[in-house]
Amino acid sequence: MANGTAQSSITLRTDTWWVLPLVTAIVLATFGAYSTWRAFANVDFLVQPYLSPFYSPYILASWWPFSPALLILWAPLGFRATCYYYRKAYYRSFFMAPPGCAVKPMAKAGNYEGETKFPFIIQNIHRYFFYAAAVVLFFLWVDAFHALWFEDGFGIGVGTIVLFVNVILLSMYSLSCHSFRHLVGGRFDVFSKCPTRFRLWEKVSKWNENHAMWAWLSLFSVALADLYIFLLAKGVITDLRII
Repeated sequence: MANGTAQSSITLRTDTWWVLPLVTAIVLATFGAYSTWRAFANVDFLVQPYLSPFYSPYILASWWPFSPALLILWAPLGFRATCYYYRKAYYRSFFMAPPGCAVKPMAKAGNYEGETKFPFIIQNIHRYFFYAAAVVLFFLWVDAFHALWFEDGFGIGVGTIVLFVNVILLSMYSLSCHSFRHLVGGRFDVFSKCPTRFRLWEKVSKWNENHAMWAWLSLFSVALADLYIFLLAKGVITDLRII
C-alpha cells in the first residue's frame, strides 16, 4: 500500500513515462561530454578537404592561446540551450520540472518566477543566439562546398556527403526555429499586404511542426560529422572516394 500511495502521489499514469526523460538525459549528457572533450582537444579536426563542424569557422588568433573551437561554439551551444524544444527536453530530464505530462515535479517549485531571473532569463535572448548561429551555419555551407575540392581537383568522398548531410540537417533545424518564423512573419497584422512573406511564413510554420525531429537529427549529425573526421585524422578509417 505504501508503494501504491507513493506512486499515486507522483502520477496516476501506469505507462513507462520515465523512459523518455531518462533517454533524453543520457543522450544530452553524452553529447555534452563528447562535444566538450572535442572542443578542448584542439587536435584531429582537419583532414583536407574536411573540417570538423566543431571548429568551423577555423579561427587562428595569436592572442587566443586556447582551442579555436571555443571562439565559435558559444553560438550554436547558446542557440540549442535556449531553444524552446530543448528547454522542454532538459527541464523535464534534468530538473524534473515536471518530468512528464501529468507527472508531479520531483522538487518543490517554491515561488514560481518563470524565466525572469538569472540564469534562466538568458533564455529570452534566444533569437540573438539564432542570429549568431546563422553566421556559423553560413561557414558550414562554405566548408561543405570546400569538401568538393581535393588536391587533384573536383571530387566527392564519403566525408563530402557527411558534411552536406550535416549542414542540411542543421539548416532545417535553424529554419524551422520559432525565431526564424517570427523573423519572416512577425510584426504583421494583415498578411494580405505582403503575400510573399505570408507564403514564406506558411512554409516555415510547416517546418516548425517537425522542429523536434530536426533538433535531434542535427544533434546526431554534427557529432557524427566530427567523429568521422576525427577517425580519419587518427587513421582508424579511410575516406572512400566516390568521384
